[in-house]
Amino acid sequence: MPAGERVIDLSTGAARLSVRNAQLIIRPDDGPEASVPLAEIAVLILTNGQVTATQTVFSGMMEAGGTVLVCDARRMPCGMMLPIQGQTLQTQRMAAQVAASLPTKKRLWQQVVREKIRAQATILELRRTGDAGLRALAGRVRSGDPDNLEAQAAVRYWPLLFDDPTFRRRFEADDQNRLLNYGYGVLRSAVARAVCAAGLHPSLGLHHHGRNNAFCLADDLMEPYRPLVDDVVLELLSAHGRDCPLEAPAKQALVEVLISRLDCGQNVDNPEHRTVFDCISRTAISMTKVFAGEGDRLDFPVGLTRV
Repeated sequence: MPAGERVIDLSTGAARLSVRNAQLIIRPDDGPEASVPLAEIAVLILTNGQVTATQTVFSGMMEAGGTVLVCDARRMPCGMMLPIQGQTLQTQRMAAQVAASLPTKKRLWQQVVREKIRAQATILELRRTGDAGLRALAGRVRSGDPDNLEAQAAVRYWPLLFDDPTFRRRFEADDQNRLLNYGYGVLRSAVARAVCAAGLHPSLGLHHHGRNNAFCLADDLMEPYRPLVDDVVLELLSAHGRDCPLEAPAKQALVEVLISRLDCGQNVDNPEHRTVFDCISRTAISMTKVFAGEGDRLDFPVGLTRV
């Protein structure tokens, strides 16, 4: 696995974490010690409530540019820690981000919504019959999405995706929403990491806002990548049924979304496949170019489906 793209989920038992020689040291209560270079870790997920860590674990992860994701008693992501000084141009890029005009933000949100709906259409085409008119809907998205076509697409998408006309996206629901919540939490941490690494402030969003949300921009940019999680959840349900437990195998499948590869090029004869981690980073960097007046579009993979 490429450096900086490893995801470690400590969920199976109690363990003590520390740092030695720039290595994360993992001492399970019931197994041998293991070590991983901090520079290779993208996301450290603290799931089990009996995992303890020294302060150097957190400072070491931040210095290496990684993310620490903390889970609650239900083993769902509830908070994250991100580096704040990983980008030498941070002050300059944040200043450009703050100065971005409202029309620019609306135009970028239009691009985000279009790509999200197109990604949903692709999943439906692959897993169901037809796209339920989502591609046509994507073409009608205007600057700022004043018609809320994102929501209209969701109304068509969710019942068809899960072949269930009663399905609703509800965070607290004890059904496949549990799997979606976990996958989105991991995805959100990766996007937040990319946003910070690009020198942008994660709280200053395009569309999402709220005084209690520190990751509005991450919530914006993750939208087109959500269907990747949806597709894996659909695979889990097909293999294990609607009562698929949120345990190690399911978590591993959802975490591995981040290292799956996407088509990032237009050349059919010489395709360019990159990991989701890499694609997310390219999206965040493309936003800095828009804010700096060096571009006008966000960089998203072609089709946003795994290859």
